Amino acid sequence: MADKENKSIDQATVEMINKAAQDGARVVFERAETIKPCPIGAEGSCCSLCAMGPCRVPLPKGREETPEEKKKRTGVCGATAETIAARNFVRKIAAGAAAHGDHGRRVTEAFLLTAKGEAPDFEIKDEQKLLQLALDIGIDIGDRSNNEIAIDIGEALIKEFGKQEGELLFLKRAPLKRQELWRKLGVAPRGIDREVVETMHRTHMGVDQDYHNLLLQGTRAALADGWGGSMIATELQDVMFGNPAPVYSQINLGVLKEDEVNLIIHGHEPHLAEILAVVAQDPEMIEYAKSKGAKGINLAGMCCTANEILMRHGVPIAGNFLQQELAIVTGAVEAMVVDVQCIMQGLVDVASCFHTKIITTDPRAKIEGATHMEFDERKAAESAKNILRTAIDNFPNRGKNVRIPNNKTDLIAGFSHETINYLLGGMFRASYRPLNDNIINGRIRGVAGVVGCNNVRVTHDDVHVTMVKELIKNDVLVLQTGCAAMACAKAGLMTPEAAVKYAGEGLASVCEAVGIPPVLHLGACIDNSRILIAATAMVKDGGLGDDISDLPAAGAAPEWMSEKAITIGQYFVGSGVFTVFGVTWPTLGSKEVTEYLFKDFEKMYGGMWAFEPDPIKAAGLMIEHIDKKRKALGIDKARERVLYDMAMRRELESV
Repeated sequence: MADKENKSIDQATVEMINKAAQDGARVVFERAETIKPCPIGAEGSCCSLCAMGPCRVPLPKGREETPEEKKKRTGVCGATAETIAARNFVRKIAAGAAAHGDHGRRVTEAFLLTAKGEAPDFEIKDEQKLLQLALDIGIDIGDRSNNEIAIDIGEALIKEFGKQEGELLFLKRAPLKRQELWRKLGVAPRGIDREVVETMHRTHMGVDQDYHNLLLQGTRAALADGWGGSMIATELQDVMFGNPAPVYSQINLGVLKEDEVNLIIHGHEPHLAEILAVVAQDPEMIEYAKSKGAKGINLAGMCCTANEILMRHGVPIAGNFLQQELAIVTGAVEAMVVDVQCIMQGLVDVASCFHTKIITTDPRAKIEGATHMEFDERKAAESAKNILRTAIDNFPNRGKNVRIPNNKTDLIAGFSHETINYLLGGMFRASYRPLNDNIINGRIRGVAGVVGCNNVRVTHDDVHVTMVKELIKNDVLVLQTGCAAMACAKAGLMTPEAAVKYAGEGLASVCEAVGIPPVLHLGACIDNSRILIAATAMVKDGGLGDDISDLPAAGAAPEWMSEKAITIGQYFVGSGVFTVFGVTWPTLGSKEVTEYLFKDFEKMYGGMWAFEPDPIKAAGLMIEHIDKKRKALGIDKARERVLYDMAMRRELESV
């Protein structure tokens, strides 16, 4: 449990938790105090896959298990604790891969509608990325139009979901050594949906009952997400909506405005958010808002949809996952528009204490008590305007119980792979070479991806911020996505000035030279595929080994909550990255399975899992791993800088 007195390090969150209690609104922080997590389920020791159970097979507490106890620790069907823990673990992977995969499919469908001219309010915005994508997957360019090329790309990528044999197209983007390893181990994904379905089948009662084999399939399903569904979504979103570039904005509940219509867009599908960002600036809609007594329209984001419209439009962020109900508690939100993933059902109950309307927009995700207004990509602007009018019409119903916290922080976001490439090398020499060189010379110790959710079982935002500060203090460049990125943005770590204040001398010098923060915002949780692409680019630029597993790099999700986080972690481990999770770990009920993930995986994949709830200790594990990789590369010792005179230069040239 999180500290009851210190639920968050964010003052706006604390203020709204107290206001919620005064207003009688029951939010996630209060619910967490009364609902205790099941310790047996948390460690993966409960099986509910058939009607002979649920069967609980917990480890004895405080002592070693005897051989006789271990023999008896099975379910009714005889399933061992190892089988049960592995099944539960890979089912989480399947669920996360399904969530990201379904997102990717929806993006691909919208991309095809756009390419065919059937979604006239959207367009192909990034021609350069479109053409590069065509080259990557073998689509003919010739003298064809962008839309013709886009149709072929969309049709090729939509087949990735239902493909039954062969390999996913984007696997070819990985380093060659990594591709060969996947094939050798038999974990190269065939089709996105096939791997999810096969995982669910294998974990059905009475099917796959060898935890080694189950975890191989779990890796294959996870790779189908990272190098499949997620990567497809990110690439096509960039082509449709524009490749992100550095943009200034602000974050936290203080971005809400007392005299304007406040509409919060929350979820993960970017299409509605994209068009809302456009129609909210329509003079007709602004005049309509003024006719209702407002001075204008204020659009703000929540969760990963927030990251999408932040990166491309500079739309401010109201908060991350655990702040979604608290935005309503301000009393200043006319409507919260939601689609899929990470939407708390408690929103409707909280909204009943205020005037806020909860509007669902996706047929896959309705909430009892909410208003459903389905979004249609074919009539995007019309759908968005109808939703916006509903919010505007609700403005006169705003009561006097309004309190908007003053807290808001500046941030710079929008660091895609292409942007980083350009910032490091310029238009004509775009390259990761300067990054590699500064890792080799020791100014930058290594790179860390710190991603994932918020979890109410720890102090909100604290674990993220503490870990990241420890990493950058030790000259580790940090890449972030999702709610983790928002936590660090609120703490002021995403401006260039943060490098001088928080980073080590070496990292700070590089950040100052390039003009970047020490913590880079790469987008939504679906955009973790950007980190895979960046890692591959580092390998290809040379000097740091010939596989992702050779890089001085590590990953973490210190406040994870969602099944998607397990999938993300598994595809990073399967790609060769040491990955640390905090809060809790879902296989602790089986010593064998846990040790297999924490030790044997490194021999197989070059990457492995670790679990450490303490953020300083977890950062220490990451730095230790980075140093181990530096030593293996022979770059662990400081090199003396030598100023060459002309005689020394001539000697070099003669060699």
